[in-house]
Amino acid sequence: MGEGLFIIRAVLGALLFAHGCQKLFGWWGGHGLEGTGGFFHQVGHRPGRQMAALAGMSEAGGGALLFLGLLTPFGAAAVIGTMLVASMSVHKDNGLWASNGGYELPFFYAVVAAGLAFTGPGSFSVDNGLGLNLSGWAWGLLALVLAGVGAGIQLSRRKRAVASDGATADESAYPADEAPTTVASDEAMPDRAAT
Repeated sequence: MGEGLFIIRAVLGALLFAHGCQKLFGWWGGHGLEGTGGFFHQVGHRPGRQMAALAGMSEAGGGALLFLGLLTPFGAAAVIGTMLVASMSVHKDNGLWASNGGYELPFFYAVVAAGLAFTGPGSFSVDNGLGLNLSGWAWGLLALVLAGVGAGIQLSRRKRAVASDGATADESAYPADEAPTTVASDEAMPDRAAT
């Protein structure tokens, strides 16, 4: 069982770490904070650059924790919360399937992370090496609650921002040197599937 959990954790963690680094640093074909921040601004996450940094840190940090199997429920909570926000603010109107821009991929990432929060990271993990038993119902539910609270706060902030400006980009929300970069299409923002 430990081998299977390691494979799941390693792949999920590495992919999420890479998605976070795309946002933060522009690595692996990403758009960095400037491009991603402009996109976040367009979809109502204000200020876009700071919200892109928060999402990138949550993905990269949560992904790294899952990859290592370190403080697994907290890494899972970061991933679940970020994927809930992505699903609700970017993908939900497109339905389920990723081929239509839907929430399939962030939903899948969130479910796998939730599963790991309940099962724990397995024997091939830093948690196990440190003698930490952070698995079971209590830890899984804690991860879900933390993710739900974090996502709820961010979605509420987004809702207020969109309501205040009618869902249009408000350039005045940025200092002159931080105006958002416009992203015109899905092709210009290929990592949008797991925003």
